[in-house]
Amino acid sequence: MSEIFKVHPVGWPGAAAFVLGMLVFFATVIMARLRAGKNPKVPNAGKASITWLWIVVQGMGIGAVGMGRVDILTTPPTPAMFARGLIVLALMLCAVWLFDSSSRTMGRNWSLVARTRSDHSLVQTGPFALVRHPIYVALFLFMVAMAIAYGHGRNLVVGVPLFALGTWMRIRHEERLLRAMFGAEYDAYAARVKRFVPGIF
Repeated sequence: MSEIFKVHPVGWPGAAAFVLGMLVFFATVIMARLRAGKNPKVPNAGKASITWLWIVVQGMGIGAVGMGRVDILTTPPTPAMFARGLIVLALMLCAVWLFDSSSRTMGRNWSLVARTRSDHSLVQTGPFALVRHPIYVALFLFMVAMAIAYGHGRNLVVGVPLFALGTWMRIRHEERLLRAMFGAEYDAYAARVKRFVPGIF
C-alpha cells in the first residue's frame, strides 16, 4: 500500500494551478449552496437520503488521491513543469465551469442529496445537453488534476474505484427518482444523452 501512495516531486506551477483552481471551485460550491438556500420551499416529490453515504464514498475516493506528502520542487521551472501546470489549470477550469454552469442551469432543482421537488422540471439544457451527470464529471476532473498537481498518480488506483462506486450508487438513486417523476420523458432524454462522455459513455 505504501508503494501506491509513493510521492513524486512536482514543480510549483502545477501545484499553484491546483490550489488556485481549488479555491475557485470551492467558492462556486458555496455560491451554489447560497443560491439553493434562497429557493422557495416546496414539498419533495421523492427523496433518497441514503445518497449521503455515497457522497462520503466519493469523498473518500477524492481524499485517497490527495493522501500523502506533497514534494514541491523549488528549482527554476522547466518546460515540462509549465506543461504540467497548464494541464492542471485546464482540468480545473473545466471542473469549475462544469460545476458552476450545471448548478446554475439546474436552478431550484439543485441539491446535494438526491431528491425531486413537487415543482421539479427535467433539465436538458446547458451541460445537461451534453451529458446527464456533468457535476460528477467535474468532480472526476478535480480528482485527476489533484493527482497530477501533487504527483500522486498512483493514488488513482485506490481513488478511482472508490469514486466510481460512490458515483454509480448516487446516479442509481437519482435516475430512479427522475424516472418515477418524468417517465417516458426521462427515458427519451437518457436514450439521447450519455451519462458522462458525450456520445460514448
